Amino acid sequence: MIVSAVKSSIGKISTDLLTAFIFQDERLFKQKSDDLISLFGAPLQSALSSKDFSGKEGETLHLYTGNKRSPRLFVVGLGESKKFTIEKLRRAAATAAKKGNSLKVTSVGIEIPDTEVVLPESIEDVALAMSEASLLSLYKYDKYISKAKDGKKLSRIEFITASKYTSEIQQGVRQGQTIAEATIHARDLSNAPGSEIYPETLANDAKQLGRKMGFSVTVFDKKKILSLRMGGLIGVSKGSDKDPRFIIMEYGKQYKKRGTIILVGKGVTFDTGGISIKPSAGMAEMKMDMAGGAAVIGTFHALPELKLKRHVIGLIPSVENMPSGSAVKPGDIIRHYNGKTSEVDNTDAEGRLILADALSYASTYKPSVVIDLATLTGACVVALGHYASGMMGNDQEVMDALETAGEKTYDRVWQLPMFDEYEKLIKSDIADVKNVGGRWAGAITAGWFLKKFIGDYKWVHLDIAGTAIQEANQDYIPRGGSGAGVRLLIEFLRNWK
Repeated sequence: MIVSAVKSSIGKISTDLLTAFIFQDERLFKQKSDDLISLFGAPLQSALSSKDFSGKEGETLHLYTGNKRSPRLFVVGLGESKKFTIEKLRRAAATAAKKGNSLKVTSVGIEIPDTEVVLPESIEDVALAMSEASLLSLYKYDKYISKAKDGKKLSRIEFITASKYTSEIQQGVRQGQTIAEATIHARDLSNAPGSEIYPETLANDAKQLGRKMGFSVTVFDKKKILSLRMGGLIGVSKGSDKDPRFIIMEYGKQYKKRGTIILVGKGVTFDTGGISIKPSAGMAEMKMDMAGGAAVIGTFHALPELKLKRHVIGLIPSVENMPSGSAVKPGDIIRHYNGKTSEVDNTDAEGRLILADALSYASTYKPSVVIDLATLTGACVVALGHYASGMMGNDQEVMDALETAGEKTYDRVWQLPMFDEYEKLIKSDIADVKNVGGRWAGAITAGWFLKKFIGDYKWVHLDIAGTAIQEANQDYIPRGGSGAGVRLLIEFLRNWK
């Protein structure tokens, strides 16, 4: 896909499908309508006079113009200007891209609307949002679908502007494309079957990406993991014939003086639940139980191209959780990297066991901030559904920054409490801590378990179980693996002090 920003008026652009946006407000609607009618004349005037289209949010109008330059015009309603947000602009841009894709045209021109009077965001941020949403809306995991070539295919998206801020718009479009490609990388990893992505191949993907993009990758194999006494990784992987891996990615070492930020991603490439086996219905989704690890890899995909001046380390403990005669059993005791022990009360609470090793290991880097992402609990999906990730931690400033980043990207987070009373629920009589806390507050007790293994650093835990695995298609988010966390982390890293 070729994505670019073009300085031109929409009346002079040549494209298969031209998209313009229009507000519902009477004055703004008339002003934009008059401009468009002056360019496309009778066909548009006739369509608008029907009153079927009034610029309401999500309303669309598609017509054939008779104009050789732009034979098709697509108008998207933006709703009331006072209620307009950058997220609504993302959705409108996604609508335009999907329309072009459905029509099987080869090029789509999308006008950058004048949003200065209705949005606080810069024109660069506007262009970034439209660019990333357009590309993300076209995503489909079709690697294993046999299909005949069907001729034309959308291959070019041009963002059209007559603004004097062309360079800023071009920069925004480029950044949006980079972030979209990074998110798509995470989606592809999450959606791939467990026969394709398992600890070794997940590590190989990270190594290949590191060579391509220019950051370092180190992978610990089972022998090294054993020598480090990472009991969580060894214990959870015992039931599988796939050996564990511990993936370390590092970018921007020259910026270490600004502080080291560590991103930890849960990398359970398939989760049967182990001996505490899950029901068969819906188990296929558990190929996506490594979405936290995918989000970290996706984030690293973007860092070099964005030229982010940050020292960032990614840690991904990766295992496959399977039931067998050698699998870890309920009642077993695991000793983790930092020497603490955990009682395995439920082998389906395996993600926290491997994250315990990774969070302990993070201390060796003396980080300023550690953020972990994990499809950790079904309880978080029950609490927040598929529209926000659960957030817990020990530093309010970092959590506030993540909340701000989440609101801007619409990859939103919601803070959950970590009252001391919840800690009592994971008390074990035979080990330092128990890996489940019973029926109540499951997302929070999982967070409390992780807290037992953090070091002397600022830490935030993001439970992305609901946001990383989607049940239905949305405007620019597909059913299945969504790539949740990538855009959130990038926005956080770009703005953290």
